Amino acid sequence: MTPLGWSIWGPGTELAVRNAFVAMGSLPPKLAVIPHDTSERFISIFYGRVAGRINFLCEMGDRLPGSSAEIIAGQMLGEVPPEITSRRDLSRLPAIAHRLPVQMMTIRKTVVAGTASTFGWWTDRLRTVDTLDLTGAQRMLGEAYDKFVAMVSLQARGFFIGVQGIYDQLLSLIFASDLPADSANAIMAGQGSHAETEIIVDLWDLGRGRITLETFLTRHGYHGPLEGEVSGRVWREDPTPVIRMAAQYADRPESENPTATAERRMAERLEAETLLLSKLPAHKRPGAKLVLRLAVSRIPLRGIGKAAFLQSLDVARASARRMGVLLTDAGVLSDPEDVFMFTREELGAGLGSDAKQIAATRQELRAELQTLDIPSSWKGNPTPFAVGRPAEDDATVTGIGASGGTVEGVVRVVHDPAFTDVEPDEIIVCATTDPSWASVLFLSAALVVDIGGKLSHAAVVAREVGIPCVINTLNGTRVLATGDRVRVDGNAGTVEILSRARPIS
Repeated sequence: MTPLGWSIWGPGTELAVRNAFVAMGSLPPKLAVIPHDTSERFISIFYGRVAGRINFLCEMGDRLPGSSAEIIAGQMLGEVPPEITSRRDLSRLPAIAHRLPVQMMTIRKTVVAGTASTFGWWTDRLRTVDTLDLTGAQRMLGEAYDKFVAMVSLQARGFFIGVQGIYDQLLSLIFASDLPADSANAIMAGQGSHAETEIIVDLWDLGRGRITLETFLTRHGYHGPLEGEVSGRVWREDPTPVIRMAAQYADRPESENPTATAERRMAERLEAETLLLSKLPAHKRPGAKLVLRLAVSRIPLRGIGKAAFLQSLDVARASARRMGVLLTDAGVLSDPEDVFMFTREELGAGLGSDAKQIAATRQELRAELQTLDIPSSWKGNPTPFAVGRPAEDDATVTGIGASGGTVEGVVRVVHDPAFTDVEPDEIIVCATTDPSWASVLFLSAALVVDIGGKLSHAAVVAREVGIPCVINTLNGTRVLATGDRVRVDGNAGTVEILSRARPIS
């Protein structure tokens, strides 16, 4: 992350997650602040990478009915480290009993209503940003940060209150009914419209001339390469990736129309739900019907809040770039992009005469950190290692089966989120994803991801577009190489190497 990116994400995420647990009653309101002791914070940065403290979430899990430290750790890490054990804490139970039921009943309305005005706000601010002076751009950056905190807070509440619990119940219901894999997959997909899948529908229409590029960018321009990092160049700034993908979408047969596909998946889900209910005793069916109904209304919430906070971040991006131009014209910076080497607080206070040297020093440090990587999880402090493919010759990459099905194909390891080299029907292998990746997943045969869980947007979108997905492999991008031929089993969570593109060195 750039210094500006971290100065937005760090405090914003810390406050958002804490506010979500205050709303649930599991955290006292006085702790909805950023701790002075960095070791007590939920979110921190290591070698330029943002990481969450799983112990904090485990503590919250031990306080919540129906959850535990083991459940939280398993969801986040794909396994339960031996250091993490449940220590049931009932001290917050009265507050939870008072707050959580109301929150659960109203969470969808809260998230939908709370985010409803953000798209219009994003549109209005982008329309005026290029006319701002330095003071106006500073003010807009502060406004964007405040909006970001509010939208990330809604996202956190929607996820922890509205999505995670019902998703756990859905998985338990599927497991208890002993459904066949195909039926289980059908229930997990077909959950209706998601914010990310709307990109796919509009790209399909753009490729067929039903909407214009301007219309597409008006709706989705805040997405794009590295959209979660404020210095990334999104589609409204450079639509080249959109134009390329629209041409690829245009080559797909009409039988792959994403709207028709979504309707088919919804019908398959309803059929699978009927089978599930038939396998349960009569007295368990009313509760099961409630879980199934809530899953359809709640699981898409995870994308609604995310779209809103990405729009907020994009206003911060636009205002920062405006400041970069003005500061460069004034001779304060050497290059407009150097603005991202300063924190939100520094830009708000005004840069000094040494700004050029500070930017250069921080650019050098960031370039050095980009040559390093860190593990997916660790205890204490991580040990960095050099970026690059080590001499690993594992025959199988394993992770969590997040979207069912089995497919053989050719690997494309993607480090460039502009997707300049990606071709249709390849198996995408990447470290992590953001919502803009939905656009390329529709064209892909399967997805393999180093980091993530079954509720990450990569997994959700993979289920919706019907491609196998293995997630949380931890080492897929280091073991696999572009051109390798593999078999991806999204049920078992395995990736078998059938042939190598080149010898391991």
